[in-house]
Amino acid sequence: MVKIFVIDNGGQWTHREWRTLKYIGVETRIMPNTTSFKQLTDEDIDGLVLSVGAPRIGLENKLGNCAEYLEKASFPILGICAGHQFMARYFGGDAKPSKIPEFGRIELKLLVFDNPLFEKVPMTSIVWESHNDEVTVLPKSFIRLAESENCMIQAMCCKDKPFFGLQFHPEVEHTEYGEEIFSNFVNICKR
Repeated sequence: MVKIFVIDNGGQWTHREWRTLKYIGVETRIMPNTTSFKQLTDEDIDGLVLSVGAPRIGLENKLGNCAEYLEKASFPILGICAGHQFMARYFGGDAKPSKIPEFGRIELKLLVFDNPLFEKVPMTSIVWESHNDEVTVLPKSFIRLAESENCMIQAMCCKDKPFFGLQFHPEVEHTEYGEEIFSNFVNICKR
């Protein structure tokens, strides 16, 4: 069984990420973001989710031990909302307050046809948003995967490592292909 832990960054929907993974048959656990990288590797995990966070936490220079995970991990990591914003900043991009914050239903437009995170997801779909901040500068080592009308970097992936970031929330039922995105991440972790 694939083992993917969810790092709790203080978000109200962290338990939904855990529940989605559990529902699709993953061995999963919620771990505090103060967990050391060694503790995670001692658990022999196959992947990691950097969860949503408390309001504005993606703009902080520190997010528990998330920097250590991004520095040392060779296994796949999926950053969601604050995790996505922190990932962008860590690798030299930036995140700032959104010019037009997005809440509720928005249309996601994929920009890349063949990324494994979006396998079997149509080029346009409805996703659920809840953000005041967003990634404003894409790190040089990343590719932009998706956008929406008011957010240019809805999804990204690293060119060199199996790291992915999502601004929207695949863990909520209002995101049409959220479960597929999680299943695709699980498949990436199996490789």
